[in-house]
Amino acid sequence: MCLIVFAWQSHPEYKLVLAANRDEFHNRPSQPLHWWPDEPDVLAGRDLQAGGSWLAAHRRGRFVTVTNYREQQTPGRKLSSRGELVTDFVSSNRSAADYADAITGNKYAGFNFLATDDDELWYVSNRGDKPTRLSAGVYGLANASIDTPWPKTVSSRTKLRALIESNTVNETTLMQVMADRTMSSVADVDAGHLPFELRRALTAPFIVSPDYGTRCSTTVLWSHTGKVSLSERRFDREGKLHGESRFSYSIDHA
Repeated sequence: MCLIVFAWQSHPEYKLVLAANRDEFHNRPSQPLHWWPDEPDVLAGRDLQAGGSWLAAHRRGRFVTVTNYREQQTPGRKLSSRGELVTDFVSSNRSAADYADAITGNKYAGFNFLATDDDELWYVSNRGDKPTRLSAGVYGLANASIDTPWPKTVSSRTKLRALIESNTVNETTLMQVMADRTMSSVADVDAGHLPFELRRALTAPFIVSPDYGTRCSTTVLWSHTGKVSLSERRFDREGKLHGESRFSYSIDHA
């Protein structure tokens, strides 16, 4: 995932409210959100290139997602896929705290890792952020440290907070937050190694560009009573909707 806004223990009905955009190269093959035949209690999309995932949930009350860290890659260095962190955690029995603390960060390119085992929500990055138990609050996470004040992160987090305060949180309103295609002005685009057109496209919460962009938007509503609803909308390289899925289940504490 490349933009996530979420509220933890901050809504009267929901333990976790989350909305996310997965930004990726359009030619990278993947499967949509589904119950995995080989892991029947795991609900996730699947990266068919490296085999992992970007966001996953488990019937036992586990949830995990990652974002990449924006940085220039070192050519020729062989690293493990960050998606394996998602699949490894979601199918394990380890607590989120233990798992976050045990990650060997130098095996991977830069990442942010966010996971819950139902009781606690933990965050860690291998770019300088130690494992942290998150307290109740509303957060934003993109391709830098948590709550880094990038304009799209700040605006999306502000919109989520407004939904919570007005008690209008639902799948539709969360998807509307993630559908924002407003880019920064030309003068406000930071310098960088990427072409200018792409750098500007990346400033929008929902990215549209020919080769790289928002592939799907996902919402998670996890109630205090243990009911979980996940929705996914998928988009083509022009940003047009071409598929959607919805799943609901109850946490199995057996």
